[in-house]
Amino acid sequence: MRKLPVVLVAALLLTAGNLFASDSNTTDPKKELAIQISHLLEDNSFVLNDHDLTANVLFTLNKNMEIVVISVDSEDELLERFVKSRLNYQAVDFLVAEEGKMYTVPVRIKG
Repeated sequence: MRKLPVVLVAALLLTAGNLFASDSNTTDPKKELAIQISHLLEDNSFVLNDHDLTANVLFTLNKNMEIVVISVDSEDELLERFVKSRLNYQAVDFLVAEEGKMYTVPVRIKG
């Protein structure tokens, strides 16, 4: 009977240790990559009236963690060229990247 409180305390300590050890503030790596891409596309010179420009960018990462743009799906040719020129071969920090894996990120330039 004396062992029961010791077992309960040990179980409580193990449970509490596991709760404090888990990092609940981790960010999604893909979201972090999208944030880095948005920083690369800042400071553009687009003059937009009442509409936003949108595109879907298909890209991969090479062994140097550089973006290699495969395609830019947009109705605006200037946006396509802008995205390709700003993103192609720009290095990013992406810890879970797999070389050759395809990624898609939506891009929107607000008017």
